[in-house]
Amino acid sequence: MKRKVAIVGCGGISQVHARVLGAMEGVELCAFVDCRLDCAEKLAGQYGEGRAGIYGNLKEMLMAKEPQVVHICTPHYLHVPMALEVLAGGGSVFMEKPPAISIRQFKQLEQALTQSNGKLGICFQNRYNPSTKKVDELLREGRLGEIRGGRAFVTWNRDENYYRDSDWRGNWKTEGGGALINQSIHALDLLLRWLGEPDVVEASMGSHHLRKVAEVEDVVEAFLKFPGGKRACFYATTAYVTDAPVQIELACEQGSIRVEEERVTVKYSQGEEAVYLLKTEGPVGKAYWGSGHASCIDDFYRSLETGTPYANDLASVTNTMQVMMRMYQSAGMRN
Repeated sequence: MKRKVAIVGCGGISQVHARVLGAMEGVELCAFVDCRLDCAEKLAGQYGEGRAGIYGNLKEMLMAKEPQVVHICTPHYLHVPMALEVLAGGGSVFMEKPPAISIRQFKQLEQALTQSNGKLGICFQNRYNPSTKKVDELLREGRLGEIRGGRAFVTWNRDENYYRDSDWRGNWKTEGGGALINQSIHALDLLLRWLGEPDVVEASMGSHHLRKVAEVEDVVEAFLKFPGGKRACFYATTAYVTDAPVQIELACEQGSIRVEEERVTVKYSQGEEAVYLLKTEGPVGKAYWGSGHASCIDDFYRSLETGTPYANDLASVTNTMQVMMRMYQSAGMRN
């Protein structure tokens, strides 16, 4: 019997989820939910099966369809309230980033999971990129020695229309932030994947490009210090002229690793250099923010089927969430 799945929020990113789910065996896309019914109808027309329902709100859909899994692709401020509603009914949730827009919301999710039979997965798809896995492999080999530090650069473009065409982007209460929580959270997550939990988090933020259009930051820089003297620098902006490839570099005892899209460059202290040009099979999404959605979603459904833990559960994103909020606090953007 197919697993009944619903998508809530039928905007841009929902297309990626629907495409992946539509190609999966054992999944029935039974419902599409959006306050703009025309968006729900359009997505249902592309990916829904004959009996798929179209709804204007989550509660109505849950009562009518009782899906086993709900994909939440809504504006940021709705992620947690909607997840809580689904989990309270025993359903499972696959949620787009960010997992929350405040520590209070994050704690609500933690509490809800202790009282629910449902499972929660967070879409940190870049963890599944071939380049990410290659870095993991190179570090496990041990030839590069211990990591001494790292740096990450995200230089993308978000223009005036990006904010004016939306009633939630650019506002602290609904988006929860800008260049950090929305555009560069994946880069931060990967940097922390390899460096761990920092002792020191210092950051500054500002708005240079569209300060009259959006309340939130369009630039962030941060200094992170880790146990053992490891240090990292982080920089992100949405004021650039294009969406340039994200760059992440790790400085190790015996060389360095640089990641740029699916290109991984390794330089060893002895002078040897190796370049790996990796490819994603059947990529979904845009290269500059990662094409790992299919693997990320497949893995979640595999965990549901087998009853095993999911790699991108709430506990696995706790460090990223806490560091991100500490960056906002350090910059004076949060209490």
